[in-house]
Amino acid sequence: MRRLLLAALVCLATPAAAQEADRTVTGEITGADHQTYKAIPFDVPAGVERITVRLTYDKANKTVVDLGVFDPERFRGWSGGTRDRFALSASDATPGYLPGALPAGRWHVQFGIPNARKDARSSYRVEIFFDRGAVRNASTAIADAPLKAGPGWYRGDLHMHNAHSDGSCDSQSGKRVPCPLYRTAEAAAQAGLDFIAVTDHNTSSHFSALRELQPWYDKMLLIPGAEITTFGGHANIFGQSRWVDFRVGSPTVPDIAALQKDVAAAGAILSVNHPALPSGEACMGCGWVWPGTDWSKVTAIEAINGLTTQPPLAGLDFWYDKLNRGYRITGIGSSDNHDPAAGPGKAPIGRPATIVHANALSQPAILDGIRAGNVFIDVEGTRDRMLEVTVASGKARAAMGETVTAPAATLSVEARITGVTAGTVQLIANGKEHARTPLAPAASFSLPRAAACGWIAVNVLGPEDRKLLIGNPVYIQCKATPRR
Repeated sequence: MRRLLLAALVCLATPAAAQEADRTVTGEITGADHQTYKAIPFDVPAGVERITVRLTYDKANKTVVDLGVFDPERFRGWSGGTRDRFALSASDATPGYLPGALPAGRWHVQFGIPNARKDARSSYRVEIFFDRGAVRNASTAIADAPLKAGPGWYRGDLHMHNAHSDGSCDSQSGKRVPCPLYRTAEAAAQAGLDFIAVTDHNTSSHFSALRELQPWYDKMLLIPGAEITTFGGHANIFGQSRWVDFRVGSPTVPDIAALQKDVAAAGAILSVNHPALPSGEACMGCGWVWPGTDWSKVTAIEAINGLTTQPPLAGLDFWYDKLNRGYRITGIGSSDNHDPAAGPGKAPIGRPATIVHANALSQPAILDGIRAGNVFIDVEGTRDRMLEVTVASGKARAAMGETVTAPAATLSVEARITGVTAGTVQLIANGKEHARTPLAPAASFSLPRAAACGWIAVNVLGPEDRKLLIGNPVYIQCKATPRR
């Protein structure tokens, strides 16, 4: 599961210029093309899921080219001279372009040439890239560079809703209305988050809006997601390249295995939401009860949900049970926000927050970081609390999400904690408290090999044992190879 194909819907670090296009058309604009339209045909094969078009041309003599595209049947978009590249798919498109089915056949890039001097001879190059199956050339060609390069800890919220599903807020006159996506994004930015995943129920309609907003939010990564809402449980998927059919139990998605297979095919990772909630009229289908769930294909579990942070509704024990059964699943926390204003009794965006150690602030890096498991949950969604855990066995050292193999007779655990002024540090071994110590910036424990085998984790508790920081496991492999 941790090696699922990742579709780079928003950000990818690979430079697009290094790619080889699926189709390339070259030519020349001359003075005869002044104030005319020029069609640049190209063929799209069956099975294409995304198309990216990239234009380069010689501007030295003041030649100007406006850009658009038509599919075999209709107009699909226009950006004039604003853009030199655009992308279209069934789920989303570059602003100015229309998402929808990508029919096979003869397409054409449409040039509008408002200016070409009489003696102009301007060469042009049109490159077309396709996503087909596991090949994601189009996604890579449209991708941006990371918002921030280099490894570090990045704070985010992985569960929220807006007008594209059931998010609502007060209008200018105080009426309750579906809440526009920009309000959600702005609330997240004001909360100081580095990334958010927008997870509207069962839809991908918000993907194009995210593409429109991302250039403005050049300090905060916007990850496309969806809350797959079924009769037997809810799960978020992150980073999908297209819509995923949620209708488990229907002819198109006969069982949960079919859903999990399609999530992987769409390049996404899957995280089970608020799994311990009771299902009923108060929250229909909210608790996870699907038989046949392949937990080896589940990347994360929402151990803490902002709307249900207190036992028995939290998913912490549910997550620990899966860890005890040998599944290496990352624990995350999310607000499940439905109103960016978040008045009394509502979960504000960023509370709780998931803090991910990633190689960069980009979609692939954040999703890889969640897979890798060097992650902790800041239950109160502060801006500065930190938890770094290291387990040492002889000369070997491992961080959260990593594995210690053939451990020594005694293991040492060090937790570096910042941003917490009072409390207790708790050592968890295989789901049970093994020890605790008063809060210190560098808290340490030692435990025997027999107690450590399986997994160990560190939590930070506040007064009255209120959960403040929830750490992910370090895995201790004493004999058999784990399932994941």
